[in-house]
Amino acid sequence: MPTSDTNNASYATQTQFAPINIDSFKAYDIRGELGVNLDEAIAYRIGRAFAQILFERYNSADNDATAELKNLKSAIVIGSDIRHSSEQLKQATIKGMLDAGVDVIDLGMTGTEEVYFATSYYQALGGIEVTASHNPINYNGLKLVKEHSKPISADDGLAEIQALAESGQFTTANTLGNLQLLTDKSAYINHVMTFIDTDKLKPLKLVINSGNGSAGPVVDLLIEKLAQAGAPIEVIKLHHAPDGSFPNGIPNPMILANRTATQQAVLENKADLGIAFDGDFDRCFLFDEYGEFIDGSYVVGMLAQAFLNKYAGESIVYDPRVIYNTEAVIHEHNGKAVISKSGHSFIKQVMRDSGAVYGGEMSAHHYFRDFFYCDSGMIPWLLTIELLSITGKTLSELVSGYIAAYPSSGEMNFHLTTHDAQTIISAIEEKFSTENPTKSMLDGLSLNFGEWRFNLRASNTEPLVRLNIESRGDEDLLQTKTQEIQQWLASKGAVPA
Repeated sequence: MPTSDTNNASYATQTQFAPINIDSFKAYDIRGELGVNLDEAIAYRIGRAFAQILFERYNSADNDATAELKNLKSAIVIGSDIRHSSEQLKQATIKGMLDAGVDVIDLGMTGTEEVYFATSYYQALGGIEVTASHNPINYNGLKLVKEHSKPISADDGLAEIQALAESGQFTTANTLGNLQLLTDKSAYINHVMTFIDTDKLKPLKLVINSGNGSAGPVVDLLIEKLAQAGAPIEVIKLHHAPDGSFPNGIPNPMILANRTATQQAVLENKADLGIAFDGDFDRCFLFDEYGEFIDGSYVVGMLAQAFLNKYAGESIVYDPRVIYNTEAVIHEHNGKAVISKSGHSFIKQVMRDSGAVYGGEMSAHHYFRDFFYCDSGMIPWLLTIELLSITGKTLSELVSGYIAAYPSSGEMNFHLTTHDAQTIISAIEEKFSTENPTKSMLDGLSLNFGEWRFNLRASNTEPLVRLNIESRGDEDLLQTKTQEIQQWLASKGAVPA
């Protein structure tokens, strides 16, 4: 493990470093345990490799296929979340990029979507958010995008960045890059507000739980904009102040215990809606007026309906884990259903290919064509209050029909103790083969039996399989099949996570 030696030393003239192994690179981003597989020396290497590779692409953009790169600025934007380690890791990453000869725009403390926005808004070569989102407090990481806020995955550039960072064989820059601090969020806030018509908003009371993450300052600015527009929105702020020690626990509303504070605040304040975020607020979680958590797949259906009411006949992208409700909503509102493998790089590419106006995953990631095909945690709740206002319905009324018509199990995770994921998936396919289901291998294994279906897929990062089951209006069938598959998985040594 290299030591953190970037704070006081300039490596601008140094191009040869000892090779190291960096195992914090994942399928879509970089995540590691502090002092184990991520520190400032590693962040420096990643920043320098990222900048060098993007800058070389920029300088070689001399044909039609890459001509659009020539319209960009030779700069990379970077922001960081509120974790105590994030600022130091950001500064080390900045140092690497400057030493690679690339200009850097420091956005200050941000959520991930602010980096997505700024990458396109400033016409930058790429962007970096230093964040560990909802991971434990002793972790951190980097999320990377390239030009036009396009994702970078292991199959599309991330492996190349890893290889160069590990080798330490950097080229010498002709000049050092320049650093500019641009922390004004006005352009981002104004853009987010374009997604709704504030004149349509009716009196609503909201509970917003920022989880002591990076969301608080952005929530304040959006509330200010709503007030300036005369929108009759009252907001109760919960765990609002950014605090890298996370005094109220790591902001991850997927954990059942972490939902209690929001649920109680909704009930105590007789609020119309509860909203909670993860640490870098690229995911938005909703609670109805009874404090009930709304499963992400039903939020996808609701937002699909909202967009199709505004933009008739448009395409909607969704993932294959839970599909019945989303497909029914799209069909009912004359949209075009486009299924994609789950994961942000796949969803974003399918959206670009199809021109889809909106894409959603049950994991609470929501993507928008007019937000550079990127995910945002702020746009969904704004759209929701607009939809509540236009329809005059409560959130429970909006989604109760979905839930009754297409009940689902929610995502269940199982640790693998005796077999690997592919063995389990192959075995369950064989188990149900005599029932002649419709099969898809788009993302793990999906078997559709007409009145019910399930999706079983391997985790990209852990020895887990993830199971989702749904039915067409038959809660008893759902419960029977859920119990059956859980028992079968147990017999194969897969235990609930």
